[in-house]
Amino acid sequence: MADSNPHDPLDQLPDEVAADAFRRLVRHLQHRHDAQNIDLMGLAGFCRNCLADWIRDAGYPGDKDEARELIHGMPMDQWKTTRQTPATNDQIARMEDSVARNQVRSALP
Repeated sequence: MADSNPHDPLDQLPDEVAADAFRRLVRHLQHRHDAQNIDLMGLAGFCRNCLADWIRDAGYPGDKDEARELIHGMPMDQWKTTRQTPATNDQIARMEDSVARNQVRSALP
């Protein structure tokens, strides 16, 4: 579950506005399939699969595959076959460094 802070302006954002922005983000990522998950992980420390995990954490009743299909806009096997390219060693290294930074953030109060 996401951290909530009543003094954080983001937590004051109305749910319908946040939901609209989230849907726009997901549709943007569905359209920009050239933005590979490995690159998103390397740059921002999250990807489409993370979004699928986060909606499940927030209460989405579907299983992991259903959540990924919702976020990817197609079944995961189809995504991998038609959209995913093989990761390079450089991409994997950037992802690992980025994910390590996520661990530092999650340890903060």
